[in-house]
Amino acid sequence: MRRHRVGMSLYAGVLFVVLGTLAWASGQPFIFPSLGPSAFILAFQRDGDRTGLASVVMSHFIGGVAGLLAYSLLAGGVSLVADPTAFSMAGLRLVASATLSLVVTSWGMIATDTVHAPACATTLIVSLWLLSTPLQVAVIVVGVGVLVAFHALVLSAYHQATDPSRPSLVDG
Repeated sequence: MRRHRVGMSLYAGVLFVVLGTLAWASGQPFIFPSLGPSAFILAFQRDGDRTGLASVVMSHFIGGVAGLLAYSLLAGGVSLVADPTAFSMAGLRLVASATLSLVVTSWGMIATDTVHAPACATTLIVSLWLLSTPLQVAVIVVGVGVLVAFHALVLSAYHQATDPSRPSLVDG
């Protein structure tokens, strides 16, 4: 059992290195806090199917869009990085933005049957103006897509090596 835990931990790191390399090479935020839990879940779920993997991408997409909309509607021009003072209107606007984004993300994931809890962190990252431009939200979604695609390729190669009669995730 211990060997499995070490292997899973190392594999989560490998998944993250792919995105870290992409972030480093591009100067774009391809790594962000909610990808850590997503990488862990993917590493832990060795038998993911296409539907489950697509749910990971879709849920982060929902979180990014919900966060961007909530921020634009309620907190435009305010940033969490500049700590708002107690009982300030700026602080209230950020709280409202975060709350609305979490509600919309939760509803969107449930409505589309694409529940992936780390997307709730993505929506907070966006709605609190930590990564909130349309380009940054697009990078978030592309980053999740790269993470999931790399994971699907690794799973496919692993299953083909250990059980060649098993259908591949990427075969259709």
